[in-house]
Amino acid sequence: MIYHRPIRIEFNHCDPAGIVFYPRYFEMINSLCENFFRDIGDFPYDRMMAQRQGVPTARTEVDFHHPSRLGELLDFRLEITRLGTTSVTFAITAWGDDVKRFTCTLTLVWVSPQARPEPWPAALRTKLAAFMAAS
Repeated sequence: MIYHRPIRIEFNHCDPAGIVFYPRYFEMINSLCENFFRDIGDFPYDRMMAQRQGVPTARTEVDFHHPSRLGELLDFRLEITRLGTTSVTFAITAWGDDVKRFTCTLTLVWVSPQARPEPWPAALRTKLAAFMAAS
């Protein structure tokens, strides 16, 4: 299964040439993940933070394929490629006007209130596994 989230390129995302300044993509990726955990995992970031838990980034790798410009609407797509005991790896792509803008491999780790990796909460793991199985 693929999780979709449209994100319009805004002025704050762009450099003076009117194209996305590449670090802004990482903010958009984080927004995609935050919405994924809220919508699919039923475990929003505000709940994670209230419980002093979270999903910090352990690894990210991005290939940029085509620039994105102010005003364009991008379709961010997320798939789970690996679900481990304490981590999850996503394949993320962004498309605009049928042109691939970037691809990303992102690994997040579930951490305890002591900021150490720990196994996924059972209910969240079940939802992540079901999403992955639907692919």
